[in-house]
Amino acid sequence: MERMIEKWQDRISEVTLGATKESGGTRASTVKIGGESGIYFLKGEDACPNLPVVAMEVWDMEPENWPDALKSNFGSALKDPAEWAKMCVEKFKAGVICLRLASIHPDTKNSSAEEAGKTLEKILKAVNVPLVIIGSGAHEKDNEVVVRCSEAARGENCLFGIAVQASYKTLTAACLSGGHCIISEAPIDINIAKQLNILICGMQFPSDKIVIHHATGALGYGLEYTYSIMERTRLAGLSGDKMLSMPMINFVGQEVWRTKEAKTGDEVAAEWGPARDRGALLETATACSYLNAGADILVMNHPKAVEETKKVIKDLCKV
Repeated sequence: MERMIEKWQDRISEVTLGATKESGGTRASTVKIGGESGIYFLKGEDACPNLPVVAMEVWDMEPENWPDALKSNFGSALKDPAEWAKMCVEKFKAGVICLRLASIHPDTKNSSAEEAGKTLEKILKAVNVPLVIIGSGAHEKDNEVVVRCSEAARGENCLFGIAVQASYKTLTAACLSGGHCIISEAPIDINIAKQLNILICGMQFPSDKIVIHHATGALGYGLEYTYSIMERTRLAGLSGDKMLSMPMINFVGQEVWRTKEAKTGDEVAAEWGPARDRGALLETATACSYLNAGADILVMNHPKAVEETKKVIKDLCKV
């Protein structure tokens, strides 16, 4: 019997991250995401011109709450964001670096916009891959910092975040001025996601420079809610809804390494398996789930999880 192959009426926007010298930047190459005209990994329909991308996360301060099973992979590089980024690119083959400006949060170091800008400049010099730059989650402080960082990275076509419905105007204006892409985030609500994209585009921001984030959940911690909303978003985009036809990003590492299964040591939970492997396996499983939901960028932490997820992508895409 002949297989029925779905023919979709539209495609997902293609977003380019990074800028080479020819485009006014300093990156060695660019990364393209999106562009799908079918469902990932569905034989006969998976018209996906750009493979999903795995980015590695770097903080501008040493993470205090990371367990040893994760910290031990980076050693003293955790104390220097530029060295950490270099290690991710040179040793772990990261094609994209995600800089998390954790130190600017008022409850941590409350670092200034100037300090954040200088850190970003050092990383831009240390590595030549495209960058994703996100704030601390304290929206008022993030808005203060993003203007300086957007200017520091002018011409590099970075992906900045995170824009939310209650606070999106400053970030949108900064990205528009600096020529960057933007992450729009909704709290696992497809209607809010669409409305936020409409608001951002209403500021004359191009829709093909927007990446959607549906607040990520780890395996066993709300993954199924995010997964279902991501599915609905992708189907809506392929069906012709221009305000939902953007690529999607998931911050997998951030969510996995705050779970008790990833953080708890062998002395408490030996029956769960060795702590040195447990978190990486959980991160890999979470990442692979989101790949099947249509994720275009996976931001991850553990080098082994990154390696295994890249293998899965190549296997599924028959590369």
